[in-house]
Amino acid sequence: MKEICHNIQKIKKKLPPDVTLVAVSKTKPVSDILDAYNCYQRHFGENKVQELVNKYEKLPKDINWHMIGHLQRNKVKYIVPFVYLIHGVDNLKLLQEIEKQAAKINRIVNVLLQIKIARETTKFGMNEELLSEIVNLYQNNTFTHIQLKGLMGMATHTTDSKQIAGEFRYLHQLFEKYNRILPEFTYLSMGMSGDYPIAVANGSNLIRIGSAVFGARTYM
Repeated sequence: MKEICHNIQKIKKKLPPDVTLVAVSKTKPVSDILDAYNCYQRHFGENKVQELVNKYEKLPKDINWHMIGHLQRNKVKYIVPFVYLIHGVDNLKLLQEIEKQAAKINRIVNVLLQIKIARETTKFGMNEELLSEIVNLYQNNTFTHIQLKGLMGMATHTTDSKQIAGEFRYLHQLFEKYNRILPEFTYLSMGMSGDYPIAVANGSNLIRIGSAVFGARTYM
């Protein structure tokens, strides 16, 4: 516990007060999450639906669970009842499925729209054209059980900090543009263990940190 708590405190000391730390607990046991929880950490991120549901059932109910992985439409129904924020909404069909499942239980679900800022073809995300289309639909009350809370993006995996900064800067500019249209746009989720200082310097207020909190990832 001491090491995890120390890591959390160390990261939070470096962060501005308006930046939220999401501890990425994927592949980590419930005991590690409890260690972080006992150190006043309340935001946790998972990238697999089954693992998220299993942990939700076993852990305190005041945890804010973030779905940070690529979400398949047929899995949406399992997390809609409790998820705090879905980060990776990268297409219209997924958004429509979240709306459909949230309507069934009359719950409003918070989502972030994932923008493609990285050069890698393996990374998901929409372009600004689709973002604009979705925002227009949202303004016209197409989605009554979804709240658009902001944007999310993943930078290119590279050692070139100038390139990373440029990608984050572009996303921050998009965020500011659409925040003027939608005041509920409050979250800009960018930055992970390897690049979060660059992300925070370029406007991120929600960082997703795994290994720097829990140590090296262990695959089950």
